[in-house]
Amino acid sequence: MRSELPAVGKISPEIFEQLIFPNLGASNTSILVGPQHGVDVGVVDLGHGLVMALTTDPVFVVPQYGWERAAWFAVHILASDAATCGLRPTYLSIDLNLPRAIQKPELEFLWTAIHRECQKLGITIVSGHTARYDGCDYPMVGGATMICVGPKSQYLTPQMARQGDHIILTKGAAIEATGIFAVTFSRQIAERYGESFALRAQEIFWQMSVVEDALTAVSVGVHENGVTAMHDATECGVWGGLYEVAQASAVGMVVDKERIPILEEVDEICSHFGMDPYSAISEGSLIITCRPHRTPEVLQALQQKNINCAVIGSVISPKRGIQLVERGRQRPLVHPRVDPFWDAFRRALEGKNSKQ
Repeated sequence: MRSELPAVGKISPEIFEQLIFPNLGASNTSILVGPQHGVDVGVVDLGHGLVMALTTDPVFVVPQYGWERAAWFAVHILASDAATCGLRPTYLSIDLNLPRAIQKPELEFLWTAIHRECQKLGITIVSGHTARYDGCDYPMVGGATMICVGPKSQYLTPQMARQGDHIILTKGAAIEATGIFAVTFSRQIAERYGESFALRAQEIFWQMSVVEDALTAVSVGVHENGVTAMHDATECGVWGGLYEVAQASAVGMVVDKERIPILEEVDEICSHFGMDPYSAISEGSLIITCRPHRTPEVLQALQQKNINCAVIGSVISPKRGIQLVERGRQRPLVHPRVDPFWDAFRRALEGKNSKQ
């Protein structure tokens, strides 16, 4: 039986296998890593020991965040996926399909903020398209491709996790869901939890990036000498991210739920708005698989950058599947399928939440 498209969010692995994967244009022997569900980066062999890694995503701009914050988020969503390949993001090609409501001063704020953030990260914008059209609206206002160029011996993909690896998670669960809710519904959160709590929660917004996490982790070493795979826990959160790495690498996992960091602000906001934090979108949470003998050094490098991190499990035989340990009991981890963020966000915009 053929699967149907989900009501919202990314297509399922079944739809990808049925519709996308069999139809990829012309074949090319220089492709080292092509499209695969759960693998965000494609890799092309350039010869002479170099590769080019590419990733494409929507340009996600929310004016209500303020143009500076909106532009920061738009750039880091793209750069984060790219950085998980272990190479530094280098070039950006960006298409802005803007709503007719945007005016020149607003475009200037947005574009100069994008420029400044790219400049900070060492990313050069090399091509693009900018226009206003009917039928376009925030937050999805186009698409972009981030490109990394580096040594062939250094690139990683989620396909490279190996049995015996430790699994490290940075920052914890539901970072993106919490950060977005904190800045979008700040007044409501302040009324319930107090101004100090609301301000702390808003600071989580700036954690929605794994660029520093990824580049710090691979500075210790890669492949047999360190990190074997990385993946940012975006849609369907930590559970979705772990599942995607396991599927991509054809391995099993055992994960201890109680080791996954949950910030107080994450716990309260997810509870208040009716989201499972482990399944909620979490840009900023980096899943790292690492050879055990280098785990202490990877943890130390991250901690020196003030990046919270924890070993949450290990990679095991695929015969055992993905196992979740909770309160001493083990059960299979099932992919969430639909991220709870979208429905919770819709309810919140309508003035509803789980406590009502």
